[in-house]
Amino acid sequence: MSSPAVLSVPPVALVPAERRALATEFERVRRHSLRIAEPLSPEDQCVQSMPDASPVKWHLAHTTWFFERLVLQVWQPAYTVFDAGFDRLFNSYYESLGERHPRAQRGLLTRPDAALVRRYRAHVDAGVLALMAELPAAEWEALAERLVLGLHHEQQHQELMYTDVKHLLHHNPLWPAYATEPLPGVPAPAEVLPGMAMGWTRVAAGLSQAGHAGEGFAFDNELPRHATLLSDAWLADRLVSCGEYLAFVRDGGYERHEFWFSDGWAKVRSEGWRAPLYWHDLDAAHPTVFTLSGLRPVDLLEPVAHVSYYEAAAFAQWAQARLPTEFEWEAACTRVGPENMPEAMRSEAAAPHPRAANPRRIGLQQMTGEVWQWTASSYEAYPGYRPLPGAVGEYNGKFMVGQRVLRGSSCATPAGHTRSSYRNFFPPEARWQFSGIRLAKNA
Repeated sequence: MSSPAVLSVPPVALVPAERRALATEFERVRRHSLRIAEPLSPEDQCVQSMPDASPVKWHLAHTTWFFERLVLQVWQPAYTVFDAGFDRLFNSYYESLGERHPRAQRGLLTRPDAALVRRYRAHVDAGVLALMAELPAAEWEALAERLVLGLHHEQQHQELMYTDVKHLLHHNPLWPAYATEPLPGVPAPAEVLPGMAMGWTRVAAGLSQAGHAGEGFAFDNELPRHATLLSDAWLADRLVSCGEYLAFVRDGGYERHEFWFSDGWAKVRSEGWRAPLYWHDLDAAHPTVFTLSGLRPVDLLEPVAHVSYYEAAAFAQWAQARLPTEFEWEAACTRVGPENMPEAMRSEAAAPHPRAANPRRIGLQQMTGEVWQWTASSYEAYPGYRPLPGAVGEYNGKFMVGQRVLRGSSCATPAGHTRSSYRNFFPPEARWQFSGIRLAKNA
C-alpha cells in the first residue's frame, strides 16, 4: 500500500480565534483515543474477539476515515487521500460510500500495522486543522457541524474501545489486566437477601417533553422534541447492585423460565448463561469478576454490569417490578438536573469501572456515569423524525428495528458525551457493554 508523506500538523494557534475552541476540542478528542490504546501491544490492537467487537487498531483507523472521507474529501476536492485502499478497509456500514471489508473479518487485517495507522491519523489530523485555518467564512458553519458530529462519533468509539478490549482480554486464559489502576476496596462477603431495600422517586402522570431541547449537540435520533404522555410511576433511586443480582442468581434466576421472555430463555439455554458476563466462581461464597484491572471479588454494593436486556427484564420480573420506559427515565433525569451527571465531574479513569451508590444521598442517583440502563422501549423513530441528508443519514435511522433503548451513560463514556436525551441502542442479547438495571413500578 502506498501513501503520501504525513503532513506536518499546523499549530492550533494558526486557526482563527473564533474557531480555536473547536480546534482545541478536536485535538483533545483525537489524543484521548491514542491514550486509550497506549497500554496495548500491537498484537492486542489487531485481534477481534467476536463479530460485534472490533480491534482497537480498526477503531483508530475508522474514526480517522470518517474525517478523511466525510470532511476532507467533501470540503477539499484537491485533497490527496492517505491510501486509497483504506476506504474499503475502514468504512463501517455506509452503503452509499462504496464497498466494505466484512465486519466479522476486521481481526484479519494485520496490515496496515499499528504504526501506519498512527501515521494515517497524524496525516488526517494535519489536514483537518489546516482546513479549519483556511476555510472561507461562508462555509465554516457547515464544516463545524460536520466536525462536531465526527468528534461525537469518535467518542462513541472510545467507549467501544474499552468494552471491546475487555471482551478480548477476557478470552485470554491468563485474564491479563488492561491497566493496573487500583479499584476501591471490596466489602467483606455478607448475606444477600432477596428484599429490595431501595428508595423510589415518583414520576408524575401527564404530558412530558422528550428529545433534545435544542442547545448543544444531539444525534438525529434524539429529534424532534415532542410530547409524551406518562402514567404515574415510581423509579428506583439507584441502580440494581451486584448483591441484589447475586440473590437473583442464587434463587435460581437462570433456571426458572417464568421470569424470562421466550427469546431470552432460549439464549440462556443455548449460551449456558448462569450470571452476568465476566462473573466467575459462582459456587464460591464470594464470586469473582473480571475487570479492566484484572480479576477481583464481586463488590456487592456496585451496580451490576454486563447484563443483557433479557437478563434485566428477567431480574425485574423476579423483583416484582419492571424496567422504565425511556420517557419515564428521561423525565426523571431532566428533573434531577446537572448535579446528577457525575461523568462531567469525573476524571477519565485509566481502567473504567462502575462505582457503588452513595448511601448518604437521598433521591435519584447514578443516572449517568456508571452503567447504561436498559429500558422497556424499542428503538424507534420519534414522530416526525427525518434522517440527516447525504451519507451521514445512514448513521442512526437504518438501525431502528430489533434494538432496545438504553439511557444514561457508563463509566467508560468520555467526558462531555452525556445528556438526558441521549438514546443508546443495542440488540436485546448484547452483554459486552457496561449495561445495567434500574427498576420501575406502576404507581
